[in-house]
Amino acid sequence: MHRRMLACLLSSAKCLSSASAGFGHSQLQAPTFNRILCTSKLPWKPLVMEYSAKSVPEDDTKTHLSSKKCVPCSANDLRPMNEDSAGMLLEQVPGWDLVKENGQLLLRKSWKVKNFLKGIELFQKIADIAETEGHHPNLHLENWNQVRVEIWTHTIGGLTENDFILAAKINELNLHEFLRKAVAKSKSS
Repeated sequence: MHRRMLACLLSSAKCLSSASAGFGHSQLQAPTFNRILCTSKLPWKPLVMEYSAKSVPEDDTKTHLSSKKCVPCSANDLRPMNEDSAGMLLEQVPGWDLVKENGQLLLRKSWKVKNFLKGIELFQKIADIAETEGHHPNLHLENWNQVRVEIWTHTIGGLTENDFILAAKINELNLHEFLRKAVAKSKSS
């Protein structure tokens, strides 16, 4: 069975994903898809297999999200990621929170910036990444220095690997010039 699966995936088979079309025959990217139907001219019936992040080759799960590129998506070929799959990818984007709001999962991160203009400058840095990736977050600036970024795939109302890729790229920004310095508390004698 395992060889048949591999032969199907690596042959010139047409692999259709019910959750993402953004993977190649040489490498499966998880957990961007939950189910694959492989059809080919091979002498056996099409295989329908369930996948989870745990069933993907170990090397693939080690690919850093920031080195990946967001793939174009549409509601027809994507399904929202479940909480378990999202939790596994969350480990690769430190500082981000997995939030369930109105029944949908999203990523959220907040910063306290030096001042209002630094918040706007930070938005511009994030906007540059978002434009490059073709994947856009919600940006909030409140109380003059509270920046909050929320990411989810709007077309499906939930999370996909694209959201984690964008979060990882945002994490690579040098934020030193934008953020307020923590005030060290002195010990009272």
